[in-house]
Amino acid sequence: MIWWSWKSKQFAAAAQVAAAAAIALSASSVAAQSLSVLPVNVFLSAGQKTATVSVTNSADKPTTIQIRAFDWSQQNNEEQLNESKNVVVSPPLATIAPAATQVVRLILRESPAGSEATYRIILDQIPGPHEPGVVQMVLRLSIPIFAAPEVKVAPEAQFHLERDGDKLFLVGTNAGKSHETLRDLVLTTANGQKVNVKSMASPYLLAGATRRWELDAEGLTPQTGETLKLTAHGVAGAIEEQVGMAVAPRP
Repeated sequence: MIWWSWKSKQFAAAAQVAAAAAIALSASSVAAQSLSVLPVNVFLSAGQKTATVSVTNSADKPTTIQIRAFDWSQQNNEEQLNESKNVVVSPPLATIAPAATQVVRLILRESPAGSEATYRIILDQIPGPHEPGVVQMVLRLSIPIFAAPEVKVAPEAQFHLERDGDKLFLVGTNAGKSHETLRDLVLTTANGQKVNVKSMASPYLLAGATRRWELDAEGLTPQTGETLKLTAHGVAGAIEEQVGMAVAPRP
């Protein structure tokens, strides 16, 4: 299962659901439907226009789901989702019996040209009939879709450090035409000190995007010319490079 927390207005309701779920833990009884989705990432090769995902209900009651498709981009350091007209979901609404699996078909109307196209499907579990004394916890799952163009493309990610006041950021820019991933990201100083990323909910750096991740830089004051060692697992395998300050720290 993949869980994402979105800052965009379209998904403000997700935060409200999460808050309500936390409050509900004090209730006399809490019911949560159990759903699993495979695959957790959808990759469409060049010329491929269809794919499927399987949604399994392992609970002892039927559950209803809604699936919607969105165009996915990264702008202003935020994840942007807009309703997609290029990805068709079938069925968009389904009720899954206990211990049953629903196959959801994804259809791409037009293949991308020149650069990878990225989408997400959002699966929302719809609450069932109210039961006295029982609080239902519903799920929201987000599955990324990567559609490759006819030409061969690759990510071209570059990284540097930026200081903004008393905060230090790792900045990644992807000048390539396909996404990069940053899994198991580790930053290390020359003396072996680990520098943690404060928050990294999504490991993806999409084509043409720039992202900033705030670092836990207490006691760390890198100057221009100094570097941190960056290691991670990317699309093509291991990433290992030295990243330095782009500009002198602000006074």
